[in-house]
Amino acid sequence: MFSKRQKEIIDKSIEIIGKKGIQGLTIKNLAKEIGVTEPAIYRYFESKNDILLAILKDLEEASLELNKKIKTLNTDTIGKVQFMFSKIIEIFSKTPSQISVVFSEELFKNEKILKDKIVEIMNLKEKAIEDIIAEGQQKGEIRNEIDNKTLALIVVGSLRFIVKKWDLQNQKTNLIEEGEKLINGLKIMLKA
Repeated sequence: MFSKRQKEIIDKSIEIIGKKGIQGLTIKNLAKEIGVTEPAIYRYFESKNDILLAILKDLEEASLELNKKIKTLNTDTIGKVQFMFSKIIEIFSKTPSQISVVFSEELFKNEKILKDKIVEIMNLKEKAIEDIIAEGQQKGEIRNEIDNKTLALIVVGSLRFIVKKWDLQNQKTNLIEEGEKLINGLKIMLKA
């Protein structure tokens, strides 16, 4: 969907946001980091908001790909949830700068198009987990005393909490180990 140069701009923008916050992402800073002129950036994106929207679209595409992969896994429901969490934690562990984008929804609330895209991505991820849990409940693999929407909220909230805490503590702990502990706890909690 994106050209090689657009992808480079998106990736460098995520790095800048990770280091300097969303306010640090300016066309001037971006051009300097990439080693091009500001007009060169504008050949690919009309504005900072267009770059932010492209970042969100890129994250959405990655999320859709992960959801497709999960549907084709030959494992039980708990295995699917475990796979999803492991992949998300692995991505954040390798590229912590993405956390600043994914969890910056409050910064986008004044820009309707960006806010709408964040909500769309959040709903997409929540729906994917709800569907996995509902499937597991139908198969008798996941407890059904709690509805799938509530369980999905608990699962997503737990993941969000450990990732955000890890990031706010300057990534001092091992996110993959913390994620495995969470996954093991969730497996016990979810299992029928």
